[in-house]
Amino acid sequence: MDPLPKRKRKTRRELRRRERKRELEERTRETEERTIEEEEEGEKTRGYEYLPHTADVQLHAWGKNIEEAFERVTVAMFGYMTEIEKVEAKRKEIVVAKGTTDLKSLLYKLMDEFLYLFCTEGFTARELKILEFDRKNLTIRAEGFGETFDLKKHPQGTEVKAITYSAMQIHEKSDRVDVFVVIDI
Repeated sequence: MDPLPKRKRKTRRELRRRERKRELEERTRETEERTIEEEEEGEKTRGYEYLPHTADVQLHAWGKNIEEAFERVTVAMFGYMTEIEKVEAKRKEIVVAKGTTDLKSLLYKLMDEFLYLFCTEGFTARELKILEFDRKNLTIRAEGFGETFDLKKHPQGTEVKAITYSAMQIHEKSDRVDVFVVIDI
């Protein structure tokens, strides 16, 4: 008859290692939860958020009116390209955009004009103010406040290649407007 195999005794070192590993995992989990909560709180106050999308990124912005929602979704685009908090309002750029058929085309043109400014002149907007909004003629005149993108000062985020019509939505209610835009990265 074979004797039962001896149980492997755990050394103190092994037990301490496992305990440290457990503590590290717990601290990491707590930090991740705190970071997610802080990020969600920040999204509530700035008026936009980034939503998961199959291949690209979907921006969701909201405001008390359509002008505010359009302003915020455009700033959200810049926020995806760099840390918007590090951009100073040193320079002002005025953009005029004209839609072709509806409010979606107007939003597309507004964001595309600001993306063009970024691509050609490096202009990064921290803030946006719509000066004129004409629903009938589908025109917007907007003012962007920011500065020229500088890698020494502004962390590089993800390059935005284009604005898309894919899943673009504008939901207007009496007290709130929600805007969804997918950007091609």
